[in-house]
Amino acid sequence: MAGHGPSRSPEPRLARPEELALLPLIEQQAGQRLRGHPAWAVFSACPTDVAAFAQGLHARSLWVAESTQGGIAGYLLAGVLDEDFHVLQMDVSPQQGRQGHGRALLRHALAQGAGRGHRRAVLTTLSDVPWNAGFYASEGFAVWPRESWSAAMHAVMAEEAAAGFPMALRVAMQRAL
Repeated sequence: MAGHGPSRSPEPRLARPEELALLPLIEQQAGQRLRGHPAWAVFSACPTDVAAFAQGLHARSLWVAESTQGGIAGYLLAGVLDEDFHVLQMDVSPQQGRQGHGRALLRHALAQGAGRGHRRAVLTTLSDVPWNAGFYASEGFAVWPRESWSAAMHAVMAEEAAAGFPMALRVAMQRAL
């Protein structure tokens, strides 16, 4: 579960090109926490493509949190879905968990999204994992009812279903910026 205290690390910042190779390892380490969950097989088989990280870097939509011990503690990759700021992926190394890195990353990214003129942030996550939907709810996100999804969100969820996600446990969330 996410930490609730303020981050003791510096403010999140844009990722640097030389850090891209570190991010898949952080994602893999964070994914280990889902071992035994019905979504484990999908997460372990479908990691974020390094090209997606590079695209986020180019778009200035990939932020990292530095560990107090040096190195990268976590990252947040975002994009745009319709006119919305789309949180695509966020991971924090389990060794750096519960120190506020995820919360700091999310708050920083949402502020950046608002500064770019987005009025809403959206994401998809697991409804039954406390450090997923529960964490986002604690930051002002609410479940986005299926009947009000945009066509683009329907497409995202269809892609996730095709990848094998247990869709009964998958939820879209939204929050005003």
